[in-house]
Amino acid sequence: MDQNQLKQQVGQKAAELVKNKMIVGLGTGTTVHYLVEALGKRVAQENLDITGVVTSNATAALAKKCGIQLKSVDEVAQIDLTIDGADEISDDFQGIKGGGAALLFEKIVATNSKKNVWIVDQSKMKKQLGAFPLPVEVIPYGSQKIFARFQQAGYHPTFRLTSAKQKKKTDSGNFIIDLHLHQIDQPQTLATQLIQQVGVVEHGLFLNIVNTIIVGTPDGPEIISAR
Repeated sequence: MDQNQLKQQVGQKAAELVKNKMIVGLGTGTTVHYLVEALGKRVAQENLDITGVVTSNATAALAKKCGIQLKSVDEVAQIDLTIDGADEISDDFQGIKGGGAALLFEKIVATNSKKNVWIVDQSKMKKQLGAFPLPVEVIPYGSQKIFARFQQAGYHPTFRLTSAKQKKKTDSGNFIIDLHLHQIDQPQTLATQLIQQVGVVEHGLFLNIVNTIIVGTPDGPEIISAR
Protein backbone atom coordinates (compact mmCIF):
# COMPACT_ATOMS: atom_id res chain seq x y z
CA MET A 1 0.00 0.00 0.00
CA ASP A 2 1.62 3.28 -1.05
CA GLN A 3 1.56 6.54 0.88
CA ASN A 4 -1.25 8.04 -1.20
CA GLN A 5 -3.48 5.04 -0.53
CA LEU A 6 -2.82 5.40 3.22
CA LYS A 7 -3.67 9.12 3.02
CA GLN A 8 -6.87 8.37 1.12
CA GLN A 9 -7.79 5.71 3.69
CA VAL A 10 -7.57 8.12 6.65
CA GLY A 11 -9.18 11.00 4.75
CA GLN A 12 -12.23 8.88 3.99
CA LYS A 13 -12.32 7.49 7.55
CA ALA A 14 -12.23 11.00 9.04
CA ALA A 15 -15.09 12.10 6.78
CA GLU A 16 -17.28 9.58 8.65
CA LEU A 17 -16.85 11.65 11.86
CA VAL A 18 -18.71 14.63 10.36
CA LYS A 19 -22.39 14.83 11.27
CA ASN A 20 -25.25 16.90 9.87
CA LYS A 21 -25.32 20.63 10.84
CA MET A 22 -21.68 20.56 11.99
CA ILE A 23 -19.27 23.44 11.53
CA VAL A 24 -16.09 21.71 10.39
CA GLY A 25 -12.55 23.08 10.28
CA LEU A 26 -10.81 21.88 7.12
CA GLY A 27 -7.04 21.72 7.25
CA THR A 28 -4.50 21.92 4.45
CA GLY A 29 -2.39 19.39 2.57
CA THR A 30 -2.51 16.21 0.52
CA THR A 31 -4.24 14.07 3.16
CA VAL A 32 -6.91 16.72 3.75
CA HIS A 33 -7.49 16.78 -0.02
CA TYR A 34 -8.93 13.25 0.25
CA LEU A 35 -11.03 14.27 3.26
CA VAL A 36 -12.58 17.23 1.42
CA GLU A 37 -13.38 15.07 -1.61
CA ALA A 38 -15.03 12.45 0.64
CA LEU A 39 -17.07 15.18 2.39
CA GLY A 40 -18.12 16.59 -0.97
CA LYS A 41 -19.47 13.17 -1.93
CA ARG A 42 -21.44 12.98 1.33
CA VAL A 43 -22.86 16.48 0.75
CA ALA A 44 -24.05 15.38 -2.71
CA GLN A 45 -25.25 11.85 -1.86
CA GLU A 46 -26.64 12.28 1.67
CA ASN A 47 -27.70 15.93 1.42
CA LEU A 48 -25.30 16.51 4.33
CA ASP A 49 -25.65 20.08 5.63
CA ILE A 50 -22.26 21.26 6.91
CA THR A 51 -20.31 24.51 7.00
CA GLY A 52 -16.58 24.43 6.36
CA VAL A 53 -14.02 26.79 7.89
CA VAL A 54 -10.86 26.56 5.82
CA THR A 55 -7.20 27.07 6.72
CA SER A 56 -5.87 28.06 3.30
CA ASN A 57 -6.85 29.43 -0.10
CA ALA A 58 -6.06 26.03 -1.64
CA THR A 59 -8.51 24.23 0.65
CA ALA A 60 -11.14 26.92 0.03
CA ALA A 61 -10.89 26.38 -3.74
CA LEU A 62 -11.22 22.59 -3.39
CA ALA A 63 -14.10 22.79 -0.87
CA LYS A 64 -16.07 25.13 -3.17
CA LYS A 65 -15.48 22.76 -6.09
CA CYS A 66 -16.79 19.89 -3.93
CA GLY A 67 -19.98 21.79 -3.04
CA ILE A 68 -19.15 22.54 0.60
CA GLN A 69 -20.47 25.88 1.87
CA LEU A 70 -17.88 28.00 3.67
CA LYS A 71 -17.68 30.65 6.36
CA SER A 72 -14.68 32.43 7.81
CA VAL A 73 -13.55 31.68 11.36
CA ASP A 74 -14.88 35.09 12.43
CA GLU A 75 -18.39 34.30 11.15
CA VAL A 76 -18.95 31.26 13.38
CA ALA A 77 -19.36 31.09 17.17
CA GLN A 78 -17.30 27.90 17.48
CA ILE A 79 -16.05 25.07 15.30
CA ASP A 80 -17.38 21.62 16.25
CA LEU A 81 -14.57 19.59 14.76
CA THR A 82 -11.37 20.37 12.87
CA ILE A 83 -9.68 17.72 10.76
CA ASP A 84 -6.14 18.41 9.59
CA GLY A 85 -2.92 16.67 8.68
CA ALA A 86 0.38 16.84 10.56
CA ASP A 87 4.01 16.65 9.48
CA GLU A 88 5.27 14.89 12.60
CA ILE A 89 3.63 13.50 15.76
CA SER A 90 5.62 12.45 18.83
CA ASP A 91 4.74 9.51 21.05
CA ASP A 92 3.25 11.94 23.61
CA PHE A 93 0.99 13.32 20.83
CA GLN A 94 2.60 16.71 20.26
CA GLY A 95 2.90 17.84 16.67
CA ILE A 96 4.76 19.83 14.05
CA LYS A 97 2.63 21.36 11.32
CA GLY A 98 3.22 23.92 8.60
CA GLY A 99 4.84 21.91 5.83
CA GLY A 100 2.16 23.37 3.59
CA ALA A 101 2.88 26.92 4.86
CA ALA A 102 -0.60 27.24 6.42
CA LEU A 103 0.38 26.99 10.10
CA LEU A 104 -1.02 30.38 11.17
CA PHE A 105 -4.53 29.79 9.84
CA GLU A 106 -4.36 26.14 10.97
CA LYS A 107 -3.56 27.16 14.53
CA ILE A 108 -6.27 29.85 14.61
CA VAL A 109 -8.86 27.31 13.46
CA ALA A 110 -7.56 24.57 15.80
CA THR A 111 -7.64 26.78 18.90
CA ASN A 112 -11.25 27.77 18.12
CA SER A 113 -12.40 24.15 17.79
CA LYS A 114 -14.13 21.92 20.34
CA LYS A 115 -12.27 18.90 19.00
CA ASN A 116 -9.19 18.40 16.81
CA VAL A 117 -8.50 15.32 14.72
CA TRP A 118 -5.21 14.74 12.86
CA ILE A 119 -5.08 12.39 9.90
CA VAL A 120 -1.68 10.98 8.91
CA ASP A 121 0.01 8.02 7.32
CA GLN A 122 2.17 5.95 9.66
CA SER A 123 5.44 7.59 8.49
CA LYS A 124 4.48 10.75 10.46
CA MET A 125 4.49 8.95 13.84
CA LYS A 126 7.86 9.50 15.61
CA LYS A 127 9.28 8.96 19.08
CA GLN A 128 10.32 12.61 19.35
CA LEU A 129 9.77 15.82 17.39
CA GLY A 130 12.50 17.52 15.39
CA ALA A 131 13.44 15.42 12.36
CA PHE A 132 10.93 17.44 10.33
CA PRO A 133 12.10 21.09 10.00
CA LEU A 134 10.09 23.36 12.30
CA PRO A 135 8.34 26.15 10.35
CA VAL A 136 8.24 29.64 11.83
CA GLU A 137 6.10 32.31 10.14
CA VAL A 138 7.65 35.77 10.27
CA ILE A 139 6.67 39.15 8.84
CA PRO A 140 8.91 40.23 5.94
CA TYR A 141 10.04 43.46 7.63
CA GLY A 142 13.06 42.60 9.77
CA SER A 143 12.97 38.95 8.75
CA GLN A 144 16.71 38.93 8.06
CA LYS A 145 17.31 40.05 11.67
CA ILE A 146 15.17 37.20 13.01
CA PHE A 147 17.02 34.80 10.69
CA ALA A 148 20.37 36.01 12.13
CA ARG A 149 19.10 35.50 15.70
CA PHE A 150 18.01 31.96 14.82
CA GLN A 151 21.48 31.33 13.37
CA GLN A 152 23.13 32.59 16.57
CA ALA A 153 20.86 30.32 18.63
CA GLY A 154 22.07 27.30 16.62
CA TYR A 155 18.66 26.61 15.04
CA HIS A 156 20.11 26.13 11.50
CA PRO A 157 17.47 28.28 9.77
CA THR A 158 16.62 28.38 6.07
CA PHE A 159 14.11 30.62 4.32
CA ARG A 160 11.51 28.53 2.53
CA LEU A 161 11.77 29.20 -1.20
CA THR A 162 9.51 28.76 -4.22
CA SER A 163 10.60 26.74 -7.26
CA ALA A 164 11.78 30.07 -8.72
CA LYS A 165 14.08 30.50 -5.67
CA GLN A 166 12.04 33.42 -4.33
CA LYS A 167 11.08 33.56 -0.63
CA LYS A 168 7.77 31.74 -0.35
CA LYS A 169 4.85 33.86 0.88
CA THR A 170 2.05 32.47 3.03
CA ASP A 171 -1.62 33.31 2.41
CA SER A 172 -1.03 36.21 4.85
CA GLY A 173 1.94 37.52 2.86
CA ASN A 174 4.51 36.43 5.43
CA PHE A 175 7.73 34.42 5.07
CA ILE A 176 8.52 30.98 6.47
CA ILE A 177 11.83 30.22 8.17
CA ASP A 178 12.39 26.48 8.66
CA LEU A 179 14.49 25.48 11.67
CA HIS A 180 16.55 22.29 11.17
CA LEU A 181 16.76 21.14 14.77
CA HIS A 182 16.85 17.34 14.31
CA GLN A 183 15.68 16.82 17.89
CA ILE A 184 13.42 18.95 20.11
CA ASP A 185 13.90 17.97 23.76
CA GLN A 186 11.69 20.66 25.32
CA PRO A 187 9.00 21.70 22.84
CA GLN A 188 7.08 23.84 25.36
CA THR A 189 10.18 25.89 26.23
CA LEU A 190 11.08 26.31 22.56
CA ALA A 191 7.51 27.34 21.69
CA THR A 192 7.62 30.08 24.33
CA GLN A 193 11.04 31.33 23.17
CA LEU A 194 9.94 31.49 19.53
CA ILE A 195 6.62 33.28 20.04
CA GLN A 196 8.33 35.93 22.21
CA GLN A 197 10.59 36.98 19.31
CA VAL A 198 9.42 40.27 17.85
CA GLY A 199 8.43 39.69 14.22
CA VAL A 200 7.49 36.04 14.71
CA VAL A 201 3.80 35.62 13.87
CA GLU A 202 3.45 31.91 14.71
CA HIS A 203 5.42 28.66 14.89
CA GLY A 204 4.59 25.12 13.83
CA LEU A 205 4.65 23.49 17.27
CA PHE A 206 1.08 22.34 17.94
CA LEU A 207 1.16 21.38 21.60
CA ASN A 208 -1.63 19.84 23.71
CA ILE A 209 -4.10 20.44 20.87
CA VAL A 210 -4.99 17.13 19.21
CA ASN A 211 -7.75 14.91 20.65
CA THR A 212 -7.83 12.05 18.15
CA ILE A 213 -5.30 10.79 15.61
CA ILE A 214 -6.26 8.56 12.68
CA VAL A 215 -3.18 6.74 11.37
CA GLY A 216 -3.15 5.04 8.00
CA THR A 217 -1.56 1.58 8.14
CA PRO A 218 -1.51 -1.35 5.67
CA ASP A 219 -3.93 -3.13 8.06
CA GLY A 220 -6.44 -0.26 7.96
CA PRO A 221 -6.90 3.01 9.88
CA GLU A 222 -5.79 3.00 13.52
CA ILE A 223 -7.63 5.44 15.79
CA ILE A 224 -5.66 6.83 18.73
CA SER A 225 -7.24 8.83 21.56
CA ALA A 226 -4.62 11.44 22.50
CA ARG A 227 -6.36 13.69 25.06
